[in-house]
Amino acid sequence: MNADRVVRILMVCLGNICRSPTAEAVMVGLLEEEGLSDRVEVDSAGTGGWHVGDPPDPRSTAAARERGIALRGRARQVAPADFHAFDLLVAMDMANHRDLLASAPDDAAREKVVLLRALDRDAVAPGALDVPDPYYGGERGFDVVLDVVESGCRALLTEMRERGLV
Repeated sequence: MNADRVVRILMVCLGNICRSPTAEAVMVGLLEEEGLSDRVEVDSAGTGGWHVGDPPDPRSTAAARERGIALRGRARQVAPADFHAFDLLVAMDMANHRDLLASAPDDAAREKVVLLRALDRDAVAPGALDVPDPYYGGERGFDVVLDVVESGCRALLTEMRERGLV
């Protein structure tokens, strides 16, 4: 691994207002804790364009704030250039994983697409690999997302180390 090279990660969910900005902020915090924030950049995007330009969902923002995590940015949609600009595109659920694989321009780009919970050895039962979408659920769903994403981001960092990315 080239120590001067910055690794770029794109967290991806459907609308880029709940799960992926939460994963982005959690991963940024984890990288800061590990002293790796100068070696890894994290962004987020959605496979859909419904919320482009919107800030993170206020319920996500409030749940994250209670844990000392600050969500930032505005929603954007995954663009074809993202497959070249990022080293890893991390899907929050199976549907977004499939959409990313279908949108990838070639095999090299498809190899960059990973499912966050598939990396997490502590994830619940096999087949239950989605970070649950809290958008239409109750307030507790946003806390569940934070729990799942925190575990998944730790697993992602382990995977990055195993791949020699950090």
